[in-house]
Amino acid sequence: MARGWESKSVEDQIGAAEAKKELRNKQELTEDQKELQRRKDALKLERLRIIREMERAYRRRHLVMLERSLNYIDSELERLERLV
Repeated sequence: MARGWESKSVEDQIGAAEAKKELRNKQELTEDQKELQRRKDALKLERLRIIREMERAYRRRHLVMLERSLNYIDSELERLERLV
């Protein structure tokens, strides 16, 4: 039983260390890099919203519009990835 608690503690320590590292990396970003990251995050959220809406869409025209939007977002994300 104690062994299980020890492994959980180690897992928590690893997670905390990774979180600190990620925070340090975010703090070291320039303003341009932060803006680029915000833009990518917003596009990813929008992409997720569109995918969810596509799952519920039942009219063909609406689905086509959503597919076009998804293609645009994917191309923007690809473009932003090349900037990095």
